[in-house]
Amino acid sequence: MEVAARNRPEPFYVLHAFVCGQCFLVQVEELEKAENIYSDYAYFSSYSDSWLQHARNYVEMVVARFDLKPPQQIIEIASNDGYLLQYFVARGFPVLGVEPAANIAAVAEKKGIPAVVKFFGERIARELPVQADLLIGNNVLAHVPRLNDFVRGLQIALKPAGVLTMEFPHLMRLIAENQFDTIYHEHFSYLSLLTVEKIFGAHGLELFDVEELPTHGGSLRIYACHPGAHPRSPRVAELQVREVAAGLTRLETYGEFTEQVKETKRKLLEFLIAAKRDGKTVVGYGAPGKGNTLLNYCGIKTDFLDYTVDRSPYKQGRLLPGSRIPIFHPDKIRETKPDYVLILPWNLKTEIMQQMAYIREWGGQFVVPIPELRVC
Repeated sequence: MEVAARNRPEPFYVLHAFVCGQCFLVQVEELEKAENIYSDYAYFSSYSDSWLQHARNYVEMVVARFDLKPPQQIIEIASNDGYLLQYFVARGFPVLGVEPAANIAAVAEKKGIPAVVKFFGERIARELPVQADLLIGNNVLAHVPRLNDFVRGLQIALKPAGVLTMEFPHLMRLIAENQFDTIYHEHFSYLSLLTVEKIFGAHGLELFDVEELPTHGGSLRIYACHPGAHPRSPRVAELQVREVAAGLTRLETYGEFTEQVKETKRKLLEFLIAAKRDGKTVVGYGAPGKGNTLLNYCGIKTDFLDYTVDRSPYKQGRLLPGSRIPIFHPDKIRETKPDYVLILPWNLKTEIMQQMAYIREWGGQFVVPIPELRVC
């Protein structure tokens, strides 16, 4: 489809993050209803090879660690296109997904993964036909506008001896590594372990272990259960001590972060201005939500970035919101041979650099904007 066919008026929303001075939960305002954001969604997890490998590794680990065997029930909240549950299906486990985006749930159904097409919360948890021996939620907790209702639902959906695992970007890493572009309207909350334990504890769930992961620029995988169902690892308290030391319970920390963000903007614009004055061509790779925050905050449009590309056909032929930068198939880069490729989903930079290594043939270079601008 021609890009011009998708050129239509669009709404603009302010983007401000706020921090609670008591529980230190960081949130953005719910300016757009979650139902409008997720009911017809353009993010399909299976288009990332590294994310599929992450899912396979998780399945192998969790099955071995908790000695899971069919017919124990697996439920995933925000199951997307079945990127994860397909590996449980291959092992013979009964699975159920809860996925609000009907277009994405339909893709999972074709893989033999049944889905409840609803927004998860307390009411939906009570309506589910089964409870979970293993309840999973990867990169969903930050996307939930009503956290208390969501966590109450988790408590209901989990069997008495069951295990809950959730992954979400870690606020400590976001601040330390200047990942301000991960703040956008799909992400309602930005979470520390300290805050998550308070929320889960208020609804009858205990955290018994935590892992630090490299995904999405640095994430946590928490393990939770009903009180006393599993022994508590010392890693929980150890990480919470480090969060306090990092200043996550001091309001001054969040003000200092604002200054870091401004400096990142200056450095990226300085690079782009110099490149353009030297007659160089710059294009983007990817059309992620984080990329839109970065480009719009920095005021980058087609005067700096000719176009971007994305592997997902659901994004090709569209325009990035705000910046109006067109999105093409990755083959466009081979056709136009740009001097620089700005990697917008920088958390996947290794995967992308491997896929696009051919730009070296004409002397092309990659630009990674976060945490520090780097040309490589």
